[in-house]
Parts: sequence; structure tokens; C-alpha cells
Amino acid sequence: MFDSLSEKLQATLSGLRGRGVLSEEDVTRALREIRLALLEADVNFKVVKQFTDAVRERCLGAEVIGRLNPGQQVVAIVAEELTAMMGGQSAGVSFASRPPTVILMAGLQGSGKTTAAAKLARMLRVEHHSSVALAACDVHRPAAVEQLVLVGEQAGATVYQQGAERSAVEIAAWALERARTDGKDVLIVDTAGRLHVDVELMAELVAIRDATSPHQVLLVVDAMTGQDAVNVAEQFAQAVAFDGVVLTKLDGDARGGAALSVRAVTGKPILFASTGEKLDQFERFHPDRMAQRILGMGDVLTLIEKAGREVDERDAKQLERRLKSGEFDLEDFLGQLRTMRKMGPLQGLLGMLPGAGAQLRGMQLDEREFDRVEAIILSMTPEERRHPDLIKGSRRLRIARGSGTNVQAVNQIVKQFATVRKLMRQVGRGRMPDLGALMRQQR
Repeated sequence: MFDSLSEKLQATLSGLRGRGVLSEEDVTRALREIRLALLEADVNFKVVKQFTDAVRERCLGAEVIGRLNPGQQVVAIVAEELTAMMGGQSAGVSFASRPPTVILMAGLQGSGKTTAAAKLARMLRVEHHSSVALAACDVHRPAAVEQLVLVGEQAGATVYQQGAERSAVEIAAWALERARTDGKDVLIVDTAGRLHVDVELMAELVAIRDATSPHQVLLVVDAMTGQDAVNVAEQFAQAVAFDGVVLTKLDGDARGGAALSVRAVTGKPILFASTGEKLDQFERFHPDRMAQRILGMGDVLTLIEKAGREVDERDAKQLERRLKSGEFDLEDFLGQLRTMRKMGPLQGLLGMLPGAGAQLRGMQLDEREFDRVEAIILSMTPEERRHPDLIKGSRRLRIARGSGTNVQAVNQIVKQFATVRKLMRQVGRGRMPDLGALMRQQR
């Protein structure tokens, strides 16, 4: 996510962090590099100018010049201005005082609108415990209704559909009455998209809006289209007032032009971001956390939230007890690996750790490694998982054969686990582990 932009900004700012004193020339040189990085990331040129002007004004003021650790203050200023550029405060769904809350989804064809509607339905159901229904009002795209029925059921939502025989406006009005009758908390209306913004698309969207009186209109845009996504958002803003943006395919966006521009250009906040193909890879958009990720500061809050959703409180307390007593074994190790898999792609998780982005850049983390590790551990007997020290010669050969790997792979897992167990014991005793020493042991 934003790898190219992140790499360039971090490289520029790293040269400032350790400086004892900064001159105006230092600031000017750094801002020139930042401007080029943002333009190459397909950020709107007006937004780039506003951003660099704001950073320059603050950097050349009393905030930095003549102060201690000026380089670090410049980094903080850039982070604050990036946050402001993307909207400042995070926002979410505004629920109606009397249900159902109606959310109208709009966007171009191919933006991922239908899937985003299902992802939002799942989020509201899981996180807010809402009863959610989806209205299938895309009667133009072939198989659009069938697609919504499929992903809607996977999301645990009710799907109201009448095929493609009736008009979208009639279906929307009917679905709203059904949602009221069924006592639904939320009705999400999936509308048709076109290959480009046109009069027909806007007319139908306006008619559906008038028929349902939505509490929020969300525009779905494909982050990977960069500046084009911003242009689409601007055109929709002129034709149909919308309340917020849902960015899709953010995980594949190496540049960041859409995320960094759309708020400043349209004045509308980014509410949600789709970060993968699975229905649970959908998050509230936090401008401050995104700015920190871009600058290599990590995103520990999001990581904690992801862990909180996947880790059972009783299991967490049991693991804490085992850590304090030094009983952490391969069964626990396997359990933690499985939890990590539920939280999302490993590259993305590690990128949320402060400083990890720069260290991992260029590394290709193979998710299939999880399968190999799991196969090796499952090929061990329960006794061997509880007491890894038993795994010697003939046992390692048996485990290798059972897992379809080799003795070297088994040796590597046993060695890695020994390192992790040592780290966990230190954490369990309330000590900060020496990560450098542990890493050297792995070599």
C-alpha cells in the first residue's frame, strides 16, 4: 500500500531526522523532493501545492528553526499535514434516529461497488450488531443481482431482489418498505454503474435517491485509478451530492494519488477502505493512521484492533498465563500463526509495525510458508509439540516425511520456535526482549 510514495518520503525525511540544526535551504531541498514524490504518486497538483506551502510555512516558522531536534519536528509537521490533507478526523456511518438507516452506494462500473456494499453490510453486522439488508438495484449489468445475492449471503445480510424485470427505482422503493416491515436496522442500496459518468446514470441515481431518501450517499471509487478516481469523484460531486467516499483496491495502490487527493478536491471524507478481496478486508479510514503508515511510523492501533477482533479473550488470558509460567509450546505457536492468518496478509500486518516498512521493503513474504509450518507442526505428536526438545534425529526424519518437507525445514522450524519461545519468556517476565540478539541467533 503506497509503497512507492512511502519509500520516497521516508528517504527524504530520514536525512532530516538526525540533524541538529536545519537551515532554510535544507527545508527547501526536502520540500522539493516531497513535491516530486507526491506528483509522481499522481496526487492532484493543486493539492500538492497547498500541502507543500503549508509545510513550508510551519517549518520556517518558530516551530522548527532554532529548536531542538528540528528534523524530528519536520517529520511531525509532514505527518500532521498529510493527516489534514486526507480529512483530519475519521468518520463513519451516521445512523438514523428511526431505522432503517438507508445508505445509497454509487460509483462507476468496475469500481467494486457491489462487493463494497456486501463488505459494509458485514462490518455493520459484526461490529455494530446491526440487522442489515441489501437492495439489488443494478438491473443493467449482467449477473449483478446474482452477484449481490451471493456476496450478501456470505456477509450475513438479507438481500431484497426482484431480478432485472422491474425498474431500479421501483425495486429501491419496494426494498425500503420491506426493510421497514422486517425491522431492519440498515438498508444498503446497490445501484448500477456505467463505464463513465453520463446523463442516464445520474438521472437514475437521482430518482433512486428521491425514492429512498437515504441518510448517506457513499461514492465508491477505485484507488488504483489514481487521478482518474479523483476526477470521477469531482464529477459525481457536481451532479449528485454524496456524503463520503469508499476507496476500493487500496491494498494494490502503490502510489496513493486517490487517497491523498479526493478529500481536498471534493471536500468529502474517505469513510472506508477496502484492503483485500475477502469480505472482512474492509476498514474504517483513519487519516492519521494512514499518514503514519506512509511515513514508516507504523499503525499499531489498527493492528491492535485487528487482533482484538480475532483473539478470544479467554484464549488470550490462558496464553498470558502460559507465558508467565514459561509453558509456551508449539501448540501455542501454531495457534498464534493461525490467528495472524485471520488478521490479513502478513506483509500488511508487519507494515503496521513502526519502522518495519523500510526493513521489509523489497522482501517477498510467501504466505504459503504458513502452510508449510502448519504441516510440519501437525506432523508432530502431541508430546513433541509440548516438549520440542524431544525432536531429535529419527523424529525429525519422520516429521519431514509426514509433512512432505525435508529435515532441513524441520530443523529450521525447531530453531525458529526456540528463538520465539525465548522472546516470549522475556515478555512474560515483563522484560523488553533484545530483538537484535535474537535475530543474530537465527543466522
